[in-house]
Amino acid sequence: MARVKFVCGNWKMHKTLGEAVALVDGLLASPIPHVEVGIAPPFTALHAVSKRLAGSKLVLAAQNLHFEAEGAYTGEVSAAMLADVGCRYAIVGHSERRQLFGETDAGCGKKVGAALRGGLRAILCVGETLAEREAQRTLEVVGRQLEAGLAEVEAGRALDVVVAYEPVWAIGTGKTATPAQAQEVHAFLRGRLAARFGAELASQLRLQYGGSVKPGNAAELFSQPDIDGGLIGGAALDVPSFLAICKAAG
Repeated sequence: MARVKFVCGNWKMHKTLGEAVALVDGLLASPIPHVEVGIAPPFTALHAVSKRLAGSKLVLAAQNLHFEAEGAYTGEVSAAMLADVGCRYAIVGHSERRQLFGETDAGCGKKVGAALRGGLRAILCVGETLAEREAQRTLEVVGRQLEAGLAEVEAGRALDVVVAYEPVWAIGTGKTATPAQAQEVHAFLRGRLAARFGAELASQLRLQYGGSVKPGNAAELFSQPDIDGGLIGGAALDVPSFLAICKAAG
């Protein structure tokens, strides 16, 4: 079974409600390529964007979630709340969450489990820092993050997880892993997934690349045998750029 490419735009802390709706309207006004396309607006825009996306091919994602189903967790949002507002996916373990907010490998595993139990699919992010790459620890780091992130995932739910390799040194820096560098890590991740879930299931799991993906480099990255789309940051905030990246995946 051929894997369907998946491109998801992570808007991070950008766009007011009006700006978010305007961006969505711009995307919906153009043909969407024959790939899965998702967007992850800030929490404040999820409800309005969800209503705008009704009946369209675009799917909605959340940028984060809490690992408990409910409780006294001021400022947090549960998987069920996100599913209720129309989200299909939740991003877990983005490097900015790990680096700036202290999220741990184990905590990311709990969040992936919570997403699946709460009716969502998960986009699990893994990636190494520049220091870790220069110390030749890339595969060690992403392997550890992958194992912890999948701790609560049974084989029957494996296809509800997308793994996004995002080298920390390439996020928002303008630097991009070469297609060969990205493919090396993706092939390693698929091998680890095969060891965990079996080769057949691993061959169906989708692996995204993220890290300064732009219209000019998307096609070459997405042409690699184990890269099944991208988790897009800055370029997702511009309609022509994001659509060009989606087209490159088609």
